[in-house]
Amino acid sequence: MLRTLHTLLLAFVLAHTATAADFTPTAPSGPYRVGFHVRQQYDRARVYQHPRNPVTAQATSGDRSRPLQTLIWYPAIGTGGAMVFRDYASTVATEEEFSRMPDQVRRATDALVETRGPEVRHALQSPMHALRDAPERPGKFPVVIYAPSHSAYAVENADLCEYLASHGYIVIATPSLGPRSHAMTADLESAEAQAADIGFLVGYAHTLPQADTRRIAVVGHSWGSLASVLAAARDDRIRALVTLDGSLRAAYDYVNGGPRAAKYVTPERLGIPLLYMTRLQDEGAIGSELLARMRYGDVYLATLDAASHLEFSSWSQRMAPDAAFAGRTRAQVAQAYGAMARLVERFLDARLKNDAPARRQLDDALAANRPPPGFLSFVVHRAASAPPTLDTFLDQLGQQGFEHIAAIYERLHAQNPDLALGPLQAHEWGMKLLREHRAADAMQVFRLGVKLYPERFDFLYDGLGQAYEATGERDAAIANYRQALALEPGQMHARERLGALGVQ
Repeated sequence: MLRTLHTLLLAFVLAHTATAADFTPTAPSGPYRVGFHVRQQYDRARVYQHPRNPVTAQATSGDRSRPLQTLIWYPAIGTGGAMVFRDYASTVATEEEFSRMPDQVRRATDALVETRGPEVRHALQSPMHALRDAPERPGKFPVVIYAPSHSAYAVENADLCEYLASHGYIVIATPSLGPRSHAMTADLESAEAQAADIGFLVGYAHTLPQADTRRIAVVGHSWGSLASVLAAARDDRIRALVTLDGSLRAAYDYVNGGPRAAKYVTPERLGIPLLYMTRLQDEGAIGSELLARMRYGDVYLATLDAASHLEFSSWSQRMAPDAAFAGRTRAQVAQAYGAMARLVERFLDARLKNDAPARRQLDDALAANRPPPGFLSFVVHRAASAPPTLDTFLDQLGQQGFEHIAAIYERLHAQNPDLALGPLQAHEWGMKLLREHRAADAMQVFRLGVKLYPERFDFLYDGLGQAYEATGERDAAIANYRQALALEPGQMHARERLGALGVQ
């Protein structure tokens, strides 16, 4: 199996050509045709434009909401408009100004590329795999949100997005915008703005008939990887992360639990698999604090045989001159990009689709201590346990039964003190179970409540009395009603129930 994996990967990375004009890193494509949509959307819950134009100081007209031009790659059928790379470049002109006319878009695109060399301008006519507005293929497909690097375009990795769509993913991207302008600043506010954009796209995915929203991953490049971690810590619908030469190593103080960090980024909220890909050979220097804290999810560490940050972006590879690649040929950087794309797809297949052959291929490579072609190292840090969260608590409770609630709670609370059952929560939970006619389960919840708070909160003893009464245990009900009155003599419900049971 490992030999098969190596053969496939080698064929994949060697299939690339050497010039900007015929850069095709995603070959061999998957079994699906790829469609491409552009959707002009606003996040109207957030303001973006200032009341006055920051350049002219004139009053801003039009919609001031946050513009989120949304690009969607998806498995398609039939035919659509054939695309060249310039079609992707032209989306840059409308990232913030949705109302631009075709001639304005053309001029803006010309201005974007006019300073490039002739070989790069020729590359703009390279045919792409995607078909503009091709019909969607019936079925359900996992969702990948792509998060671009600092202030980067949504088409920054269009080749990777096409490649993943050809392998059965819906890929959604939006530009990397700062809080109030296209240019980002290198601070937590900007990272959180992009994280909120990711959250918006997760919500948008729920409107797509093709999208299997039970399986969502985020792939982030550079600064986008920082935003993806913030997004995943806030949204447990994100089930896997991929970081491409991410800024976590340079900006880890925003996610390391320190004084400048986002307080919601905790190990418990990052209990999902992560593929951490970098060009650096010293893994101890790449955000090790975060990686060590992510102990509740499998963390794959992959070192790509790449010389520069540019090699993780197909926009950079297509649009940069040869001199930008630190002495490597364009064929070499295309090969590295192909190896990267293939490993991303295998990881997502294994961890998002739960594809058994893909998992075996990853496990075989790890067991043999032999990284895939194009990589210098490939290791995994396995999760220590399930994350001590409410979801894990409920999952284990559902599997083991309410009679084990105290043991499950105590074990998870010891791991994560923030996972705490308050007295009002315990009472509300127990009463809901009583209303669902699950008195035996309610009894276990109230028992845990009075164990946690034995000298306080009469309403917990009153609830336990109701649970015992519902199961026909009269003496135990009376004892708990009496304890409720001992803590609060004015406890009217307990007094009424004792009277109904014939007790003074």
